[in-house]
Amino acid sequence: MTSSVMLVREHESGGVQELPLSTGPKKKRGPSRAKAGRFTPGVLLLPALVILAVVIGWPLIQLFVMSFQEFGRAQVFGADAPFVGFDNYARVLGDPQFWAVLVRSILFCLANVVTAMVLGTLVALLMNRVNRFFKVLVSVGLLLAWAMPALTATIVWGWMFDTQYGVVNYLLEAVSGQDFTNHSWLIDPFSFFVVATIIVTWGAVPFVAFTIFAGLTQVPDEVLEASQLDGAGAWQRFRLIVFPYLRSIFVVVIILQVIWDLRVFTQIFALQGIGGIKEQTSTLGVYIYQTSLGKGDYGTGGAIAVIMVLLMVAISIFYVRRSLKEEES
Repeated sequence: MTSSVMLVREHESGGVQELPLSTGPKKKRGPSRAKAGRFTPGVLLLPALVILAVVIGWPLIQLFVMSFQEFGRAQVFGADAPFVGFDNYARVLGDPQFWAVLVRSILFCLANVVTAMVLGTLVALLMNRVNRFFKVLVSVGLLLAWAMPALTATIVWGWMFDTQYGVVNYLLEAVSGQDFTNHSWLIDPFSFFVVATIIVTWGAVPFVAFTIFAGLTQVPDEVLEASQLDGAGAWQRFRLIVFPYLRSIFVVVIILQVIWDLRVFTQIFALQGIGGIKEQTSTLGVYIYQTSLGKGDYGTGGAIAVIMVLLMVAISIFYVRRSLKEEES
């Protein structure tokens, strides 16, 4: 197959002559790079997907199956585990203690998220205003707090709130003049969760501060300077300019904080060992541990864990959908 293109040439006499220009046969185009490499992302993700399936997927399947079984200590040593259907779930959902633990966990989570977000944002704004020396100093302090293991941090804070030798009681007594001798912070559920909130927030603020600070560096200085010249105060600049720029970052950080704070275990478990009342201070993670390993009822513990996983999945779906919308926009 050939194609002809008519070339037009003007003669000196003013006439027009059309000359055909023949071209060779058209070459067929090979497969596009997009089609050729469409399987590349899947191939690259395959090793990670296999590892996730083995490390996370299989245990989740086992947990789901266990939640429908009568699984106790005898089954751990090889006895048959009969299926009991939804009996474990009915037992959990009909237990007032479970609902008390769930409400307590949600309230504790909300208190931690609000406190960590407010303090972390304030620290990020501070880092954005101070000079290089103080910025490095604050960053090192945040990194040390972030790097400290949760159990170690809980033990240190437990010493500070100790009934007899705690520095908190000593300082409060010196400042207020009231008697805080032998005051127990962990025996009362409310003050127990105040201490737990301080510990959890202390470990969460660095992540929030670093993330928000990274976003603040992307806010145009020209816009902030223009708003300041127009008479906008610090709160107005943050509410009308900074927050809209960082809205997506705030949403992601809040959702991650909710997921992490709902499954807090180490801090609550360690504080209970120091002096808290387990029946009045357990959260979801600790309650699962107490039901499974404490009572030896792994089936009921598995049902509670599945409910907790479903709650996390619902929050994660919202997070993923939000992230996809941000990418599309």
